[in-house]
Amino acid sequence: MATTLRDVADRARVSVRSVSNVVTGFQHVSPRMRERVEKAIAELDYRPNPVARTLRTGRTGLLMLVVPEIDVPYFSQLARDVIVAAGEQGYRVMIDQTGHDHDRERALLRAGDPSMLVDGMLFAPLATQEELDGIRSASTHPLVLLGEHSFDGRFDHVAVDNVQAAFDATRHLLDSGRTRIAAIGAQPKLGYTTPLQRTEGFVRAMQEADLGATADLIRSAPRYGRADGYTAAGELLAAHPELDAIFCYSDLLAIGAIRAIFDAGRSVPDDIAVIGVDDIEEGRFARPALSTVSLDTAFIAEQAVRRIAARIDDPDTAAQEVIAPHRVLARESS
Repeated sequence: MATTLRDVADRARVSVRSVSNVVTGFQHVSPRMRERVEKAIAELDYRPNPVARTLRTGRTGLLMLVVPEIDVPYFSQLARDVIVAAGEQGYRVMIDQTGHDHDRERALLRAGDPSMLVDGMLFAPLATQEELDGIRSASTHPLVLLGEHSFDGRFDHVAVDNVQAAFDATRHLLDSGRTRIAAIGAQPKLGYTTPLQRTEGFVRAMQEADLGATADLIRSAPRYGRADGYTAAGELLAAHPELDAIFCYSDLLAIGAIRAIFDAGRSVPDDIAVIGVDDIEEGRFARPALSTVSLDTAFIAEQAVRRIAARIDDPDTAAQEVIAPHRVLARESS
């Protein structure tokens, strides 16, 4: 027969309520009381029943992290950091991916799935701002949005200042003496906020340097993968052999672009400098090592978990926006 809370309480000579406070992590328990209960738990090999806990408290201790693609290195890093941050708050994490399915994203954002036994969702959608504007604020689960969408006060939001990040990346290329700079990663027809903001930052930096940023120098990428960067860079080099730098909206795009540059008989950084965004591990070990804008995924994860924990405790708490720091890391590619 499984050990119960009552068994632990009898062994520790305390109330069932006291044992429950220790098991659920209630802070206001005296050290002496906690020690007695934890000793009894160890002696009896007590294991909490998660179903019973859910029925008793209405909470599961589970969070859901939803990302577009888990195999994209940035989202893998984010998932790892969310798991660590959630563990420090006493939560475990389930991970789901939408696979760029907008219908699935909209369904989750509008109301969630009542069958999911989670206390809250951390959501990194690819939804456009128009789609987000159409989502009602009421949701089945507490929700924190991750990503570079405009904050309107309805949802907690942890994001990067993409305009400034792109500006800083372009400024780095300009400060290193590059003047004929292109960009890869725009997606204007899709209306995604992230590429729009990174394009804005790129154009602003070029304009402040009194240099042109024509539409032909800003290339689209269907996805932010290596193959997309390779294709776009090849097209740019064919149309603009005079280029001396490329700003890529992700590290994977940049890695693909570097390969295209070498395949075209050019070198990095002597002929063409390249910088990306994300600071993924692959870029640190690439040759040449990739210059990048480092996004603090640990900070993003910590703040997101804090916000979701606060919203779980108080669903009526005011929504907040947190902007994560970033920094330019100059490596061999620039």
